Formats: sequence, C-alpha cells, structure tokens
Amino acid sequence: MAKSTTKKHVLETVEPIGDRVLIRKDEDRKITKVGIHLPDKIEIPTLTGRIVAVSAVIENNPDYPIQQYDKVLFNPKHSIPVDFEGDNRLFVVPIDDVVAIFRRDT
Repeated sequence: MAKSTTKKHVLETVEPIGDRVLIRKDEDRKITKVGIHLPDKIEIPTLTGRIVAVSAVIENNPDYPIQQYDKVLFNPKHSIPVDFEGDNRLFVVPIDDVVAIFRRDT
C-alpha cells in the first residue's frame, strides 16, 4: 500500500523585539514627479513604507504613537533586511530611525 505524504503548511512570521518595528518598503519609483522615465538601472531611493509589526516595547510606550499599517518616513541606514520574501522589501528598523508618520485629517 502506498504511503501518502502530506506536508504541513507552516506560517512563518517576523516579530521585531526591543525598540524596533518591521516595515514593508514602498516600491521604488521609475518615474519622477514631473513624468521623466528613468532607466531600469537608476532608482530613486525610497524612504517610505508601511508598518507591518511593532514590538511589544514600542506598542506599550505612549511616547511612540505608531501603529500597524501607518505610513512612515524612515532612515534606512541602520535597517536590517529580512530575507523572508522574494522581493525582499521587509526591513527591521530601529524606532529612532522612523522620522515621521503620515497622517490624514478626517
């Protein structure tokens, strides 16, 4: 009798610890604001992204009004890329490198 093998699907997550957040970097732009198309080898460095996860330290600290899904401006100098996706757009970033949060008045 043939033995059936089933693979168990394991969902892998990334949770930042300490004073860090997990950010999904926005797509690099290939067109400038005035409509100039850039060659594939030239990219405008993107410093914006969305918060994917916030560490427990940051979540419980009232001095950091940052939440999951916030759009932020960040300094990528100390960010650590997470080799989790094929396009590698996830980064663990120290909270001190998040320099602004985009808010809309409603």
